[in-house]
Amino acid sequence: MFDRFSIRPDDTTPPYLQLAAWLRGQIVRGALAPGMGLPSELRLTELTGLSRPTVRRGLGKLVEEGILVRRAGAGTFIARRVVAGEGALSEFGEDARRQGNSAAVVWLTRRYALPGEAEAAALEISVKTQVARLDRICLIDGAAMAVEHAIVPAAYLPELDQIGDSIYAALDELGARPVSGLQRVLPGLPSATEASLLGISEHAAIWRVERLTRREDGRPVKLNRSIIRGDYEFLSDLPGGRWQVKGR
Repeated sequence: MFDRFSIRPDDTTPPYLQLAAWLRGQIVRGALAPGMGLPSELRLTELTGLSRPTVRRGLGKLVEEGILVRRAGAGTFIARRVVAGEGALSEFGEDARRQGNSAAVVWLTRRYALPGEAEAAALEISVKTQVARLDRICLIDGAAMAVEHAIVPAAYLPELDQIGDSIYAALDELGARPVSGLQRVLPGLPSATEASLLGISEHAAIWRVERLTRREDGRPVKLNRSIIRGDYEFLSDLPGGRWQVKGR
């Protein structure tokens, strides 16, 4: 059970921020677990002694941060957290399923095109080489968690309408599944379009991830540019791993 909330009279922090900090603390200590539903706004006003607008504003602050999620007709819930990596090269949905969550995708684009000069250089191909542009929304437990833009040389893939939820599985069919890669992860804020696709506020934190993966023979196979909600954690094995730190 969570701790009792009370306003600190000597604290000049607005009450809605005190409520947000209190709820954040309950989540950190495990009193409120990922996926758990919160009491209704009315019940929270009874438990905290705050007005309903104040409670709503405090919850809204945590929704913006990606800590809480609102589901129409169901209520407000603690956001589930998906841990990436664990020392293996994997896709977003694979990470989620391994941790007991359901995963699905909504395809935005599956089409053939020619790469731009920077894309061709990264993939080590000619600008005249046909590639597949694969854009999709990744869903975890029915909620949009990431938007992925992938570019893959077409020769490494089956026909586009044969690609299921896993691009890696499709690559595996032709012996081109990635076995290594390098990715860059930067924090940021979403654009209006990105926020709309993820169902979050434009003030919510996101990760911008760029990943280039390679086949066993060292050839680049997939260039990814993704935006991922801020409640996604990145975990890496330290043995053999390395950090790349760049000033900005």
